[in-house]
Amino acid sequence: MTSETHITGSADLGDYIEGYLPEDEVLQSARAQAEDLGCVPLSRAGGAALRFLTAASRARAVVEVGTGTGVSGLYLLRGMAEDGVLTSIDIEPEYHRSARQNFLAAGYPPSRTRLIMGRALDVLPRLTTGGYDLVFIDAAAPEYPGYCELGVQLLRPGGVIVFQGVLAEGRVTDPARRDAEALALRGLTRAVREDERLMPALLPVGAGLLVAAHTTA
Repeated sequence: MTSETHITGSADLGDYIEGYLPEDEVLQSARAQAEDLGCVPLSRAGGAALRFLTAASRARAVVEVGTGTGVSGLYLLRGMAEDGVLTSIDIEPEYHRSARQNFLAAGYPPSRTRLIMGRALDVLPRLTTGGYDLVFIDAAAPEYPGYCELGVQLLRPGGVIVFQGVLAEGRVTDPARRDAEALALRGLTRAVREDERLMPALLPVGAGLLVAAHTTA
């Protein structure tokens, strides 16, 4: 019988995790653009986890909700197969312009990305059911429950769905929080945990990733 050791520490541990894998100039530039445009990009540790999940699943077809300036898209592309295609959805044309420039600067030709401008809840039902290896959601928390069912339908058996920001500001763990975001996130985490099609885990990196593998054919 082995003993279990729980990791404890200060903010230094979080800083170490965030800085464990440095970012190149393209990612740094994409982050700076995000700050200028007022959108919050995926953290470095979250990006590393996302790239790992994408590589581990050997993803060739990936859907992203929330393009931003391309930070998360770059991590996804770097984990995907060389012939993989990233479909990224955002309602803001300025985000798409920045992301497209950053993908090109990183060496990804236009054939590797499909940027769709529109409301994701309207776009996702038009995508191929069961046709994707990974679905990444980084959008408005009150819409997460709607994205959950639509996203799971897009996954092939063994595919992975990832929700960003589920642990931010203690919205899930604080029962006193009754705002729309907190209620939506608690509903999401409960629904994913109870869904017999899914095998979930909560990853405490960045603002928190809820990940789940589609286990049924």
